[in-house]
Amino acid sequence: MKSYRVIGIMSGTSLDGVDVAACVFNEIKGKWLFEIIAAKTFPYTKEWKNKLSGLPATDAFTFALTDTQYGHLLGKMVSSFLEETRFDAELIASHGHTIFHRPELGLTVQIGDGSAIAAETGLPVICDFRKADVAMGGQGAPLVPVGDKMLFPEYDACINLGGFSNISMDYNGERIAFDICPVNIILNQIASNYNLPYDKDGRIAASGIIIPQMLEELNQLDHYHKPHPKSLGREWLEQEFIPLLKKYDDPSKNIMRTLCEHMAIQINRAIKTHPSQKILLTGGGARNKFLLKRITETGGHDYRLPEDELIDFKEALIFAFLGLLRWRGETNVLRSVTGSAADHSGGTIWQPFVHPI
Repeated sequence: MKSYRVIGIMSGTSLDGVDVAACVFNEIKGKWLFEIIAAKTFPYTKEWKNKLSGLPATDAFTFALTDTQYGHLLGKMVSSFLEETRFDAELIASHGHTIFHRPELGLTVQIGDGSAIAAETGLPVICDFRKADVAMGGQGAPLVPVGDKMLFPEYDACINLGGFSNISMDYNGERIAFDICPVNIILNQIASNYNLPYDKDGRIAASGIIIPQMLEELNQLDHYHKPHPKSLGREWLEQEFIPLLKKYDDPSKNIMRTLCEHMAIQINRAIKTHPSQKILLTGGGARNKFLLKRITETGGHDYRLPEDELIDFKEALIFAFLGLLRWRGETNVLRSVTGSAADHSGGTIWQPFVHPI
């Protein structure tokens, strides 16, 4: 048995905070077992939320400076976490925070300078997981399917309800995956109209009524009728999704109710296209009781919720695993998922500076 101790760092598009997970992976005869030893979410300050949300519209100098500063911020978070948990980590895998994602232009950018994280922690760092895939003609997303396949083989499909929802499953002998629809990135934005960071348990949405014309228009968006591989980013949300919502002068609770219905429909359409039995649901959206109710009622599939720690930290766990595979020089990105030219091992490795003896 070979054992590895890895820190996984994840920051999602909904700006909830930075998830840090201390993970142990054991390889036994080619099969992987995992354990989350400790995990914590570091919430963003208001200053950092504003920085990250406004960064796409800033100048080049501000962008470069923020990339460096954000790397040091992540490094300090991890150092604090390691001191608190006494976890003896061997390496760090960081997703970073996505600022641009335009694979059709050959562009994807996740900030969080790996050299700054390594300098702060004194540990090797793997980051920039998506760039190589996009350079080879892929979508650069989703990346979690390798982890889904190797760490959760007992499930027929895995769905993450994060900023965007995505699905991963085996189909016709190969792993496929794609982004389904926006979830927390838009629900949280509308919840801010009530001076709330999010709609707890989906109570606001549950109090609204569906806007039929909006629901119909949402379901007709081009993304939902494209074959996989396909991915979504903030740019698509701002250019195609939000302008549609702005056409309607309805109470926010009705818009949220309509969005939850739209999400339930699209998630279950994705399942029906590739029928699955036992389905793992994770991500912050899995804590939205009303959304979960509509998903289960709309589809009638066998959805399973794991323990709370896995609901909240599955993506941090999987990026820790992707970093480990990169460290070992093994495939962590599948062409069947992203549409790139070949399976490959993605991620940039940063070694900490060591004084010569």
